[in-house]
Amino acid sequence: MANTYSQLYVQIVFAVKGRQNLISTKWKDEIYKYITGIITNQKQKLIVINGMPDHIHILVGIKPDISISDLVQDIKTNSSKFINEQKWINGKFEWQTGFGAFSYSHSQLTNVIKYIENQEEHHKTKTFKEEYIAFLKLFNIDFKNEYVFDEV
Repeated sequence: MANTYSQLYVQIVFAVKGRQNLISTKWKDEIYKYITGIITNQKQKLIVINGMPDHIHILVGIKPDISISDLVQDIKTNSSKFINEQKWINGKFEWQTGFGAFSYSHSQLTNVIKYIENQEEHHKTKTFKEEYIAFLKLFNIDFKNEYVFDEV
């Protein structure tokens, strides 16, 4: 798209199905590298990626030529396939349905990057569900508590 200029930063957050603690510290760097490749292949810019055993945070600079939903679907589908091919867990690995996407201005990036890099510290005092609901409230996103973490 000639003469198209944008500056779009989005933090994407999604969980392991059932919020199970399946992302092992032994292989999380490999899955993060794999997800980095997916994002790069889609010609988007990964800024930072980190998470916990039950969920992941990805901060991307996104171009207007791809929908966030398409990017997340690509990430989730291909990373699940990769994890299952590696046989890192017993049974089938799946990501939970849905995701959160939160936009930021350039001036907020340093704080968002620090937040994502320090996931382990944040989760010493707050569960993923508490963190996620806090994001929804902070961004004034309407939600029904009973549907935030659908267990199906």
